[in-house]
Amino acid sequence: MSNSLLEIPELSRLETGQGLIRIPDQQDVPFTPRVRALVDTAEFRRLAQISQLGLVSRIYPGAMHTRFEHALGVFHNALRYLAQLVRDPRFRDRVDRHTAELLLCSALLHDLGHWPFAHPIEDMGLAELPAHESHAAEFLAPHRDLAKILRSEWQVEPEEVLDVLSARTDSHPLRLIRSILSGPIDIDKMDYLERDSLHCGVPYGRNYDKNRLIQSLVLNAAGDGLALSYKGKTAAELMVFARYVMFGEVYWHHAVRAATCMFARGFYEIRHRLTLRTLLLRTEAEVIATLREEARGTAAEPLFEGIFGPRRQIYKRVFEATPHQQAELYQRLSRRPFEFLVRCGERIAEALSPLVGRRLQPCEILIDAPPRHREVEFKVDIFFPKERCYRPLQEVSPVVRALAGTQFDDYVKRVRLFAPPDVAGAVADQPEWITCLTQAIDSLKT
Repeated sequence: MSNSLLEIPELSRLETGQGLIRIPDQQDVPFTPRVRALVDTAEFRRLAQISQLGLVSRIYPGAMHTRFEHALGVFHNALRYLAQLVRDPRFRDRVDRHTAELLLCSALLHDLGHWPFAHPIEDMGLAELPAHESHAAEFLAPHRDLAKILRSEWQVEPEEVLDVLSARTDSHPLRLIRSILSGPIDIDKMDYLERDSLHCGVPYGRNYDKNRLIQSLVLNAAGDGLALSYKGKTAAELMVFARYVMFGEVYWHHAVRAATCMFARGFYEIRHRLTLRTLLLRTEAEVIATLREEARGTAAEPLFEGIFGPRRQIYKRVFEATPHQQAELYQRLSRRPFEFLVRCGERIAEALSPLVGRRLQPCEILIDAPPRHREVEFKVDIFFPKERCYRPLQEVSPVVRALAGTQFDDYVKRVRLFAPPDVAGAVADQPEWITCLTQAIDSLKT
């Protein structure tokens, strides 16, 4: 072999089974001294205090796993991808040992910049909020132990990891390892689908052939990204479908979204009381305590107490719109700015008050709608060895083509209206409330 990829100690341990730690479900992760050195830093240990799925645990009680566990799973997947790809001469020509070790460090640290409840907070689109990838720079600053260990134990510069997580420079090798970490069939999705499914107690994220997918990995035609040989086509289809079902049944389950919407509205209500730079450095328990304290005596108090207080009180679904059910309202509310949804909810609360027989508070009517960004990627090529050609998965798969053609996101990310249980029941009995919703949207036209 033209380089020393196989001499990477973590790859050797993957083969020999020595020096491992075990994470669910029966994954043996190579744990060399230099991996331990990274994992034992305060910056990395912080991830053990941040849950992977946040508010999902209010609906699926088993979903208490952490970003620490997930990071180890992604690192394990990175090793398995490397073990497959080092057999490919084209990969060995493009990726030297340093770049491969940079991938391993980036896999382990890919969620370093995550703060508690990052996704619902990010989806609000607040101008003062950093992206969690760029927030990772805070934990890789030169004075931090993590930065020192990267240099001394791995001979990797912190800036190199940040460049992988959020592209600053460009090259074929960097594009290739970024596609391994973040792409249609990446090591991150492969871990969280399986891990989230396991801890939620549902089968959906595990119903594809992970081993077959990894064994099918090849480089794309340009050599700057991943593709799959034809034998992995079915596994890729099932992975795409697994993601579709996990979004519909877990991530965008209506009760999960009710809790998420309550959290986002409460956060929006008290955001000016918070010092975000300080808050984002805290553990999940500390963030919850801060939010409950700052919300006391405000309109946000019942929202946070309903989620985090001693008695769980999650809002109920009043209304749901899809591209086929209440299609006009779906189009008018989908991917609108969060502030617009807040103002619309306030107008509806005011209009509905006479119908329910009491004055509704502005935070008692919440609108949840898909954010502007879309989740799903289908852009991976399938390599046909006999013809020596690559064709897009979407072109050769009727399953993937159907999902792409109907906009996957539009079907799992629905527009919903939530209210406290007593209000939801009263509103549902009043046919006039749809008119109130339409009028509220009309009143906010700009």
